[in-house]
Amino acid sequence: MKSILKSCTAIALACSFSGQALAQEMLKEVGKGEGQLNIIAWPGYIERGETDKNYDWVTDFEKQTGCKVNVKTAATSDEMVALMNEGGFDLVTASGDASLRLVAGKRVQQINTDLIKSWSTIDERLKDAPWFTVDGKHYGVPYQWGPNVLMYNTNVFKEAPKSWNVVFEEMNLPDGKSNKGRVQAYDGAIHIADAANYLMAHKPELGIKDPYELNEDQYKAALDLLRQQRTLVGRYWHDAMIQVDDFKNEGVVASGSWPFQVNLLASEKQPVASTVPEEGATGWADTTMMHVDAANPNCAYMWLEHSLNPKLQGDLASWFGSNPTVPAACQGNALLGDEGCKPNGFEDFAKIRFWKTPVSKCASQNDQCVPYYRWVSDYIGVIGGR
Repeated sequence: MKSILKSCTAIALACSFSGQALAQEMLKEVGKGEGQLNIIAWPGYIERGETDKNYDWVTDFEKQTGCKVNVKTAATSDEMVALMNEGGFDLVTASGDASLRLVAGKRVQQINTDLIKSWSTIDERLKDAPWFTVDGKHYGVPYQWGPNVLMYNTNVFKEAPKSWNVVFEEMNLPDGKSNKGRVQAYDGAIHIADAANYLMAHKPELGIKDPYELNEDQYKAALDLLRQQRTLVGRYWHDAMIQVDDFKNEGVVASGSWPFQVNLLASEKQPVASTVPEEGATGWADTTMMHVDAANPNCAYMWLEHSLNPKLQGDLASWFGSNPTVPAACQGNALLGDEGCKPNGFEDFAKIRFWKTPVSKCASQNDQCVPYYRWVSDYIGVIGGR
């Protein structure tokens, strides 16, 4: 029921994605910290060394600023949007399928980049990215980016799967057993884009050019594929730690995932690896955005500057398996190692189809496209067996 209520909130917010956000009053200078900072973040994004003492970018920040960091983890972009709508938070590490909804819903404020001393160090490919830049105004600070990978059990797959078909099509896997009940899919409407991405390669006659811009026929084909996948899926995951447990204890052998889960399982010597199959992958580029009614704006601006510290960026990239938004972080980081960001796909930026909010007016084709509020309601139906 909780997830349904949050999805309903997402529908309401997505429906509002039709007007332009008004510019908010920006901070003109950073003053004394308010003593605390409340952040909504993806799991693994705000670490204070509790899981592994080598990964801590909170403790020193708190000592230097006096801003106590409180973190609320969120498992999906829809959950982040719902929490920001409720209020009470200062910052959120929003992915591209949430960031423009937050701008359009007037939940976040424009950032005064003159107050971010390290702004010039941001990767030029991200500095003015369309998922957080509107009419030349920046509504956040880039944080990390990466692909949605196919995680698999290496005892079952002696070689990396070449295609996403292992989670979309019924088949016997290399161990001779069916994939039915042994695969997972993401519990978020944006997973429709993964189906569309798969169809781009396997049904080119549909004419899909952008997995987030689907006309009615393309959208129907994606939903049909997801209904087929429904017969295979043992669980729809949105909690990263539950997925980790499922791979360890529940016989799950393949699923779309994040590098975070892959790294965590590998650190526990579990038989897992990941790959980006031949069809390519969707991905995420996350932006730290500030609530329009942030109660602790000075601490928030201090964190925004801190978030671009090359040591933090490199350590986080190592921990999560992501890529930093500050290229300098790829060099000389002991946790990343000699290869730097290369193993995390830093050079594959152009191959990733980054999450964004689907809207009815699309650029890749002349037809009207299916807007996000329908993605949300229809995906609930798919999961429910409709």
